Amino acid sequence: MATFSLVEDASRKIHVHVARQIARQILSGKLSEGEKLPNEVSLCESFGVSRTALRESTKLLSAKGLIASRPKIGTAVLPRTEWHFLDPQLLHWIQDLEDTKLFLSQFLGLRKAIEPEACALCAKYATAEQRKSLSLIFQKMTLAAEANDQQEWTINDHLFHQTIFFATGNQFYVPFGNILETIFKQFLGESAEGGRFCLNEHRAIYEAIMSGRADDARNASMYLLNDENQRLSKVANG
Repeated sequence: MATFSLVEDASRKIHVHVARQIARQILSGKLSEGEKLPNEVSLCESFGVSRTALRESTKLLSAKGLIASRPKIGTAVLPRTEWHFLDPQLLHWIQDLEDTKLFLSQFLGLRKAIEPEACALCAKYATAEQRKSLSLIFQKMTLAAEANDQQEWTINDHLFHQTIFFATGNQFYVPFGNILETIFKQFLGESAEGGRFCLNEHRAIYEAIMSGRADDARNASMYLLNDENQRLSKVANG
């Protein structure tokens, strides 16, 4: 059952705090698809906010496909098929949930579907400057793995994959590179098997890209994302 609490931090935009609380109830399933939200008066009392702030929050949630308001019917949760899962703010809210394993495993499914081809395209079309950037990032990954520095590894692993998306020569891959900024670091922390760095798997991708071997880059990416290296793959379709 959904529960709401007073918005305490007034230093930031109040309507964003309210939207975040409601979104968490929806994303966690405490507010189910098709379920009506409490009326405006009840919500304003629960959050301790004005109707103006509440209406701004519902506009924000509507823009993300989470809810819809109907005259004389009220505001209800939309089906998951309407949710804008690639919205950076929605991804940020997902990270606030107590149990994110299902979302993260499904993110792995998305990576499996698009990242191998991104690596192949990067091998074909990356500019000299982009290859130089990738080389510097991989050097830092190597040093982090040798020093067993999980934090430094995570930062540069994120940059490694983001750079690949940006270097595909295809503008439609760019948003996926930006998604990594929001969720990839948390994904790494939860999906890496036993804290293993997978340096050799990343080296195979890196070397294939640097030498322009698209098929090898694709295959190396598929191997990195397979079940042996990613714990969350076991529930990717859950």
